Amino acid sequence: MKSVSVRDLRYDFRKVEEMLRSGEAVQVTKRRRVIARLTPETGEEGVVRPPLPDFLGRMRANFGDRVLKVSGAEIISADRDNR
Repeated sequence: MKSVSVRDLRYDFRKVEEMLRSGEAVQVTKRRRVIARLTPETGEEGVVRPPLPDFLGRMRANFGDRVLKVSGAEIISADRDNR
């Protein structure tokens, strides 16, 4: 189980959210004492969904700033943003 401080929860919630989305339970501490435990919410089937791959990030890493026609990665990324 990962541990984060109250400060991390306030100022870097994205990191905590990513831990929860990846299926990890998180302990929240204040002055080195555990004050809460956060567990990820399970889906309808009771299974935690794994994180989705970042196809657009991979494409940009491979091709850089080259101008390409609309790729499947951009379509997938736009679709995920609309959820």
